[in-house]
Parts: sequence; structure tokens; C-alpha cells
Amino acid sequence: MKFAFLILGDFRPEADRAAIHGGAAQMRGVSTLEGACAAAQELLEQGVGCIELCGAFGPDGARRIIEATGNRIPVGYVTHLPEQEAVYRAAFPND
Repeated sequence: MKFAFLILGDFRPEADRAAIHGGAAQMRGVSTLEGACAAAQELLEQGVGCIELCGAFGPDGARRIIEATGNRIPVGYVTHLPEQEAVYRAAFPND
């Protein structure tokens, strides 16, 4: 199965991407949720069977990607355990 990981931040989507194992595993940087939806649709069309999202997407962003892909493939997002909340807030104070 081909899969992809999308990371949301200060990225240039046309340049900030990588693939390993002949494209079976891809990572793409996106700068907006709209750009992420477009990337997810493109990945789906390329045969990607699962998309994982960085934690910045949160549940609402994950829902948008699910909608963008027509709920046809699994979409998950990274989260952390509650006991690390303070550590995450210190590392990402603006999120």
C-alpha cells in the first residue's frame, strides 16, 4: 500500500516533498489547509491508500481531508498523550 504524511507549516508545496521506496511512502509539506486538501486529492488519484497528518491539523483539519478524499481512504492525525501537554505547549506556544 502507498501512504503519505502531510505536514502543515511554512512550506513550499511544490518543492517541500520527498518519497522513499519508489514513491510508496511520501511526505509533503503544505502551507494551508486548502493546499492540504488539494494535495490529498492528488495523492488519492495517484493511488495512495492511507494519509497521515501532522498534529497541527487537529480533528477539524483531519475532517477536511476526509471530506476532500471522499472518505475513500483512511486519514489519521498525530496526537500526543495528555501527560505531555505542557511539553507540547512549551514547544509549540503559538498553536
